Amino acid sequence: MNNQEAHSDQLIVIPRSQHSISRKSISDAALKVLYRLSNSGHRACLVGGGVRDLLLGVQPKDFDVATDATPEEIRALFKNSRIIGRRFRLVHIRFGRDIIEVATFRAHAEDSARTELDTHGRILRDNTFGDIEEDAIRRDFTVNALYYDIHDFSMLDYAGGLQDIEKRQLRLIGDPTTRYQEDPVRMLRALRFAAKLDFSIEASAADAIHECGRLLAVIPPARMFDEVVKLFHSGNARRVFELLREFNLLRYLVPALDEWLQDDPSELMLDFIDQALANTDTRVNTGQPVSPGFIFAVLLWPVVWHEACEIQSDRQRMIPALAQVGETVMKRQVRHISIPRRFSQMARDIWTSQPRFHRTQGKQAQRLLEFPVFRAAYDFMCIQAMVGLSPYKLSRWWTDYQADQPDQGERPAEEQTEKARRPRRRRRKRSAD
Repeated sequence: MNNQEAHSDQLIVIPRSQHSISRKSISDAALKVLYRLSNSGHRACLVGGGVRDLLLGVQPKDFDVATDATPEEIRALFKNSRIIGRRFRLVHIRFGRDIIEVATFRAHAEDSARTELDTHGRILRDNTFGDIEEDAIRRDFTVNALYYDIHDFSMLDYAGGLQDIEKRQLRLIGDPTTRYQEDPVRMLRALRFAAKLDFSIEASAADAIHECGRLLAVIPPARMFDEVVKLFHSGNARRVFELLREFNLLRYLVPALDEWLQDDPSELMLDFIDQALANTDTRVNTGQPVSPGFIFAVLLWPVVWHEACEIQSDRQRMIPALAQVGETVMKRQVRHISIPRRFSQMARDIWTSQPRFHRTQGKQAQRLLEFPVFRAAYDFMCIQAMVGLSPYKLSRWWTDYQADQPDQGERPAEEQTEKARRPRRRRRKRSAD
């Protein structure tokens, strides 16, 4: 990897007595994988974000393992496993609802038959196996190149990750421009980690984002969906949004919103996006369900509302206008991010529901209450009321109205479809007036 050769004299070994990582903080499933690999004669280490988070005093959500065993050897040791991926062959080992991801130590060798690059230097396939030193240096950030060795419980630092953790900075291993060319998604990972860890991005790595941002345009839309969900469901969506704007990357994710932001945007709409992302962060951080459909409904709402108002200003006829514009805007959006239909449809339903909240007379309120995405649409409307885009008394009315209804507890938007189809007995209707 040109300027990324591993040097054994750079290795820092921290014995168990001198670091804070305890097996008590590692999941039982991860320990089972580590010990079985080790007892079978393989080297096995906890690696990456799990080690980083434990050093920061944060309990990891996932534990990843790196080993010198090949995917086939790992598969033979664990009946509850399967080999996945073409670009990077990995093994997923399932323990109930937990999945431990195991990767074989890799080396970067451009002339290897198992390594494939495109004309821009982007890695299309990377399955050239190597040793732990080579594996460490091919990782993206120094703070993700830390290993916890189950053999003697020591911690291994091959790239100065410990020092960067102390500095609270993200630093790429190797030349930043080259690393982003290999995989442009690393720019999004940099922003996500910076937001999650409250780290700064080292100057050269930050400068290269401005230079290489355009490379995100070649990332397959399906992969972009996965990365964007990680960004906005990280529990730090507000900060992520700020960083996307700061580094001018929003144009490659949600170009319609980026264009709207360039044209003297409404302060109320900006407040709406900020509040919606803050609410999403709260839900993620308190273990409540969230949906990608809601995030895309939020990010595209300023554009959809503006264009719908241009073709139709009468509220009674706003619903078909929103439906028409919503379909057009979503078709443009999926060229950049491949949003599964269930989520794109959810976003469109949220949009077309908004004018219906003004209809509180007769049976119309009950019909909206039975709508499959009512809860998400209601949350959306309440956030608009919080920032002044919708009447506060309207959100108060709908809150009280739900309290009068049976079986209206909090539930995930994705689970509402079947429940909303249940017949309900008629209730006394209340007017917002």
